[in-house]
Amino acid sequence: MPTAAARVVLVTGVSRFLGARVANALQADPGIERVIGVDTVPPTTPLGRTEFVRVDIRTPSIAKVIASAGVDTVVHLSLVTAQSVPRSKVKELNVIGTMQLLAACQRSPDMRKLVVRSSAAVYGASPMDPAVFTEQDEPVEAPSHGYAKDAVEVEGYVRGLQRRRSDLTVTVLRFVNFLGPGVDSPLTRYLRMPVVPTVLGFDPRLQFVHEDDGIEVLRRMTVEDHPGTYNVAGDGVLLLSQALRRAGRPFVPLPAQSLSVLGDLGRRFAGQTGFSPELLRLLMYGRVVDTSRLVAELSWRPKHSTEAAFAEFLSAHGMGHPGPLGLLDRLGAALTRR
Repeated sequence: MPTAAARVVLVTGVSRFLGARVANALQADPGIERVIGVDTVPPTTPLGRTEFVRVDIRTPSIAKVIASAGVDTVVHLSLVTAQSVPRSKVKELNVIGTMQLLAACQRSPDMRKLVVRSSAAVYGASPMDPAVFTEQDEPVEAPSHGYAKDAVEVEGYVRGLQRRRSDLTVTVLRFVNFLGPGVDSPLTRYLRMPVVPTVLGFDPRLQFVHEDDGIEVLRRMTVEDHPGTYNVAGDGVLLLSQALRRAGRPFVPLPAQSLSVLGDLGRRFAGQTGFSPELLRLLMYGRVVDTSRLVAELSWRPKHSTEAAFAEFLSAHGMGHPGPLGLLDRLGAALTRR
């Protein structure tokens, strides 16, 4: 489809690793005149020619920034997943912040494109899930907690904006868990625990997307026009047991209700702040998404498979066994059967 070049791009959440990397990728494009990064705190990494504006998207001030700069493209990356932030503040940042941002987009006559980072967590995780979720599938059990529920609400507000501003090109990206050297998340802290608790009787299938591939998808969606909703993940899956064997992490199966008791252990050793309901359900039932729509739309697929993204994560943190991966998996499976 014809693509109108973005001239002035605003990136939210620019003080976090994803926002900073996306801003740096966009500012390298000579077709983009200005990149404006906004957040509530200053970035800790250099942003090059990206202009930083300290603003809280929960306030009407974001509308002034968009209007005064003539922003035509917004890349919304501010979905907060951190468990270290109080839940009430997380919801306010995710939901109220998005509402204010979208209201500002709706009022701006210069706006023509919106790219939103969402999460595959919108599909939930339950024992009745399909083997693979497509973008058309509805969750069997809708998320009722945490950032997963926030992501569902955010997507609802985005659809509302589309109805009111049908002239906008709107792209929603449902990412699986990011992995890579720069990623710090509840899941990466869980995987780095010295002794990893798992849920007794469950061995979920997991997918990952390498941070470099995630950045590339966001860059393409910003500089090209690809309206719609897309799942984003590396090819293939890993069982949690496979991942932990490859990480060289001993794991202890425990009843699901016991895992919350280990919050103090996680805080002491890995900065983990307990096991949220959505993380617990992922560690029980897993989640796999279909990415064929993304691949067909972009004529491109992620360079890193789920397995390769996990391997690079292990290497970056000095984790993992040196032996052949297939042999490790076979030995682990044999020990499990004994």
